[in-house]
Amino acid sequence: MRLCKAVPIFATLSLAVTACQPGVAPLSDEDIAAIRAASDSWAELVVAGDWAAMVEVYTEDATFMPPNEATVQGRADLQAWMEAFPAISAANLTIQEIDGYGDIAYVRGTYAMTLTIAGVEVHDTGKYIEIRRKQADGSWPLAVDIFNSDLPVPD
Repeated sequence: MRLCKAVPIFATLSLAVTACQPGVAPLSDEDIAAIRAASDSWAELVVAGDWAAMVEVYTEDATFMPPNEATVQGRADLQAWMEAFPAISAANLTIQEIDGYGDIAYVRGTYAMTLTIAGVEVHDTGKYIEIRRKQADGSWPLAVDIFNSDLPVPD
């Protein structure tokens, strides 16, 4: 019977000790501004078709998960994937949420882009999730990137 009375006390003590542990700092205003600037840069590089510069906004071992295709791993494979992608004439990212702690952040948003497929201009909209990892220089490159279109898959 004594054990049954002690369990709530131990549970309360455990929660109290856990709550008093130093936490990892939330993202600063500077971190959020740097992530927003990196997103703006991403959209500019996509439209410019500057794939060599584009892969530099990703970590060396980045994981890229495009829709309806296999995962692309690392900058070299990512650049090859991007070079094979149809030309993009417009790209706009709308960030809906940025959150994180320490050196990890996630970004959730929507995109709109115009690309040319087989001579036909296509307007695409969709959503994305990014995981970014802060570097020693204060930059926030993409470590994981996944997106998918709101448009139905063509027949």
